[in-house]
Amino acid sequence: MKNLILSVSILFSLFSSMSIFASDKGFPGRAEYPEVALYQKADLLKDFNKVMIVDARSALEFKTIHVKGSVNIPVSSKKFPDMVKALRERTSKPIVFYCNGRTCYKSYKATKKALEAGLKNVYAYDAGIFEWAKTYPKYAVLQGVSPMDPKKIIPKKAFKSRLLKPKAFTEKARATPASQRMILDVRDVYQRAGVGFFIGIERWASMDDEAKLANYLKKAVKEDRMLYIYDETGKQVRWLQYTLERHNVKNYYFMKKGAKGFFKDMIL
Repeated sequence: MKNLILSVSILFSLFSSMSIFASDKGFPGRAEYPEVALYQKADLLKDFNKVMIVDARSALEFKTIHVKGSVNIPVSSKKFPDMVKALRERTSKPIVFYCNGRTCYKSYKATKKALEAGLKNVYAYDAGIFEWAKTYPKYAVLQGVSPMDPKKIIPKKAFKSRLLKPKAFTEKARATPASQRMILDVRDVYQRAGVGFFIGIERWASMDDEAKLANYLKKAVKEDRMLYIYDETGKQVRWLQYTLERHNVKNYYFMKKGAKGFFKDMIL
């Protein structure tokens, strides 16, 4: 009898472990932030009016597309702890942070920072805005319009056509005459940590600094320069593409997999 109970216990443990593993598949950040409590997509919809949803991305990304009713508190801001504390003073609702998607870690970082600031009842919705908007367009805002039309999201094909692998990006950018190119690092200060990959020939315009970024885009259009743009993971620039199109930028490329891809392919 004891052997039977032990066998059942072992099977149950294995099943539980497999279930946890399956639920975490495709979410690499979960293993790195085990202390962060999570909100699943369906549960967030069910509790939509019972929670305070916070977009942890840049102001520019938020303006492009966001969860309806959410507020924007960029995790990269030095004022983030004070801003989330102020938010907690205004509401006792659970606070749920989100960012771009499964490989964007800002939702985890924001939740962790909120915990370190002394907040309780805070969570991360780590499937991100893209999955949310496609699944629940009624509860998303795209360029100021809601309910949004998922068809107006720039197709992956159009985005991928602008991607260059780190080596090709680097070679093409360096081969383009200085007067005909502009290399932009659009990572935020938290991601960049003061270091760029094209020292002396690149410009830094974080997506948090909309005015600075807009000035560079206008300059690129006016001077007919080819833009070479990279972010942290190659995901955030997908939303920056809306801004480029709005500024009538026609000549541009993004670095595939961003700074992380560059580090892996060019340095390691």
